[in-house]
Amino acid sequence: MKEVEKSAKTVEEALQIALEELSASREEVKVDVLEEGKPGLLGLGAEDARVRVSLDKPEPGNEADVTDSADAARELLEGLLDKLGVDADVETGPAELISGGQDDSASLLLNILGDDLGILIGRRGQTLSSLQYLVRLLLTSKMKTFVPLVIDVNGYRQRRFEALHALAQRMAEQVITRRMPFSLEAMPPFERRIVHLALAEHPEVSTQSVGFGEGRKVVIVLKETA
Repeated sequence: MKEVEKSAKTVEEALQIALEELSASREEVKVDVLEEGKPGLLGLGAEDARVRVSLDKPEPGNEADVTDSADAARELLEGLLDKLGVDADVETGPAELISGGQDDSASLLLNILGDDLGILIGRRGQTLSSLQYLVRLLLTSKMKTFVPLVIDVNGYRQRRFEALHALAQRMAEQVITRRMPFSLEAMPPFERRIVHLALAEHPEVSTQSVGFGEGRKVVIVLKETA
């Protein structure tokens, strides 16, 4: 079980920060509110909210288990696509960079191939993330062990990973040149994580997540110098 404690002005903001660090959705975690927080009066006596968020995933199986699970995962996904009336093929392969840091242990890729599959991606990739979550649950139930997998549609996640990684580098250079923070567009947790990781080792800038819910975005700022 992986567990973090986070503080912020509100419970919701603290929860969002924790979910981002754990690369998890609200449905995948247990939340304990340790402190509700107080707004204070005119800024005096304010107290931050504090939450403990736990992500409980079964331990991954060995390499043989993951390999054996590929056919089962493909069968489950193909069954869901059939019920949705989607005409597509599913190929399997190694996840590698496609996880974008969302799940460092991800080892299996299910790539859905076909025409006019935008409906499976959805706005900001939300439908694709939901489909991936559902297949993970079904596969874990069937195999009695957690198999870390990533689902893609016609290479969408890979292209998005590469585009966001390049965008993060370009915007970092602008921040350095202009000496001003830069706010990216609102993104889902998966994409914000890509930006954070892309600039994690940058010597001159750092990243922060601000906002709430679907409006949460990454801000690139200059690192403070002594």
